[in-house]
Amino acid sequence: MDIQKEKLTIQEVAKATGLTTHTLRYYERIGLIHPINREENTRRCYTTDDVGWINFLLKLRATGMSIKDMQRYAELQRQGDETLPERVQMLKALRENVEARIHELNENLSLVSYKIDLYSKIIEETMLEKS
Repeated sequence: MDIQKEKLTIQEVAKATGLTTHTLRYYERIGLIHPINREENTRRCYTTDDVGWINFLLKLRATGMSIKDMQRYAELQRQGDETLPERVQMLKALRENVEARIHELNENLSLVSYKIDLYSKIIEETMLEKS
């Protein structure tokens, strides 16, 4: 599939983004995606810019942003550059949350690593005793 072409079907966008066609229609219905242009046959006609926006939304969702906040962000984005300060604040708050989650995950990872090392040492000592 060539997502470099300017007109993409919903199936091509679904394949490029990993979303289902149902989810793409849902995102459009709730305002995460602007109303997509339609061809004469009423089929949606996406652009590469639309795919870029959808991929950005996926990153926001993956970092834990709520659908409600994503809707607000999308609304602000459509309003133009005068909303940049509010969007920056939203992204800064998101970054703080992500950094806190990363810190928590690193602490959890350290505990898991400690347990692996401890158990591996016990297994090794047990094997030596049996030898």
